[in-house]
Amino acid sequence: MLNKDCMKIAIFGATGHIAKNLIVGLSSSEHYELYLFARSQERLTSFLFENSIQGKTHLREYKQFQDLDTYNVIINCIGVGNPGDLLRNPFSVFQITEQYDNIILRYIQNNPDSIYINLSSGAAYGSNFEKPATNTKLLNLNINNLSLKDYYGISKLNTEAKHRSLEKFKIVDLRIFGFFSAFIDMDSKFLLTEVIEHVGMRKVLNTSSENILRDYVHPEDFLSLVQSCMDENIQNGVYDVYSLKPATKFEILDYFVREHGLKYQVDTSYTYDSITGSKSNYYSLNGEASTIGYLPKYTSLESIQSGYQQLRMRNKNENN
Repeated sequence: MLNKDCMKIAIFGATGHIAKNLIVGLSSSEHYELYLFARSQERLTSFLFENSIQGKTHLREYKQFQDLDTYNVIINCIGVGNPGDLLRNPFSVFQITEQYDNIILRYIQNNPDSIYINLSSGAAYGSNFEKPATNTKLLNLNINNLSLKDYYGISKLNTEAKHRSLEKFKIVDLRIFGFFSAFIDMDSKFLLTEVIEHVGMRKVLNTSSENILRDYVHPEDFLSLVQSCMDENIQNGVYDVYSLKPATKFEILDYFVREHGLKYQVDTSYTYDSITGSKSNYYSLNGEASTIGYLPKYTSLESIQSGYQQLRMRNKNENN
């Protein structure tokens, strides 16, 4: 049975973008005791200090994970979050995913009352997103001609398949399509980091005429979904993560033009080639998460607006 008065929650990859948001959200409640695992204790300590996070928070090295056998929930935020890292070392996406997932699975098999929440990706559907994902979408994979764009999705699919095979255990995969907050790694190569970089440098952004759609879940909505999964009655399963409404590329660009002085021009010769494949409609219409009480409050554009305002405030405070 879960101790609802004070749940012990382990978070792997605690210095990651999404993990930081979960730590901020969960640490605000006296009902959670957090055990934070990260390779860089220095970075983690700085993050906790900068965000005034104290109380029931414990810093741990991965080799200490087995020291406690009473975690109520384990949240795995480990992954290759920067497309550049995938390009430099494609094998790492398999190696890192397997290594830490297997550590947690061994723990879960010895502690079947514990809940394992794993952050997966919409890439598990494959690299073809001419249409958004649905609960009937089929994976199209050229198995005799695998390339770099397939590796990330295959690693996520493999992990999900392992989890479904352990059907008696409380393992939940959350497929994330897009996430943005003030804790974004500005060295990562995504649409929004590129836009923000051009705003700051007052440079003209060149973009293609393709009006792609993206879905950015708000940190508060994602926290609510994670908390819905932290229920003793949760069943083994997978849920797509979605905002109230996705946003087109030009809706995003025009917001930055109106509010933050972005300048961009459409270059018909410009092509955007994502490392993980062409994703014109990278979002999901699979609303299965509603069955466990997930009801997002924020649209993608609202998520971007609030996240960027907080990012600007953070940067201002750091420069003062």
